[in-house]
Amino acid sequence: MKYIIGIGGVTNGGKTTLTNRLMKALPNCCVIHQDDFFKPQDQIQVGEDGFKQWDVLSSLDMDAMVSTVRAWVENPVKFARSHGVNVSPTTKEASSDDTHILIVEGFLLYNYRPLIDLFDKRYYLSIPYNECKQRRSTRKYTVPDPPGLFDGHVWPMYLKHRKEMEASEVDVVYLDGLQSKDDLYMQVFEDIQNKLLNCS
Repeated sequence: MKYIIGIGGVTNGGKTTLTNRLMKALPNCCVIHQDDFFKPQDQIQVGEDGFKQWDVLSSLDMDAMVSTVRAWVENPVKFARSHGVNVSPTTKEASSDDTHILIVEGFLLYNYRPLIDLFDKRYYLSIPYNECKQRRSTRKYTVPDPPGLFDGHVWPMYLKHRKEMEASEVDVVYLDGLQSKDDLYMQVFEDIQNKLLNCS
């Protein structure tokens, strides 16, 4: 069985932390990070707000991201091995009895229909403005945030994309990013385990 999970939501909401814990606990699990699909810095446009537009779909190579997910769907064993993930059993091809899980993690997972349609389960982490701004201020990015970026671009784009997602009635499970890391993990892990048990 192949099962694709989305871990989406607000910047600094806990997506990567949750993803990393799930990856270690779930069988034959691979991860695709949306951040790996940013276009080169010189291809990121400056918007009317005066900031480079990192927090919009056009800053990402979404076609390449969807192709990567489809490569996993085509052959999860080959994909896992090429990404350094140990799989069991040791057969060359996946049998229909094997469980293979793909977690796709990112901040704009549910605003691009070709990607939305690939998920079996979609989770969406959110945290309030003040908490998000505080967490963002402590992160070190390859390209540092210029002054005013959070209020002038990051948060407004988050609100815009969340509103679009909700207007499109994307079926997501909302997660409170203020919960403890352990509680969030257990909630999602148990949900996935139940789903896998019901499908086997």
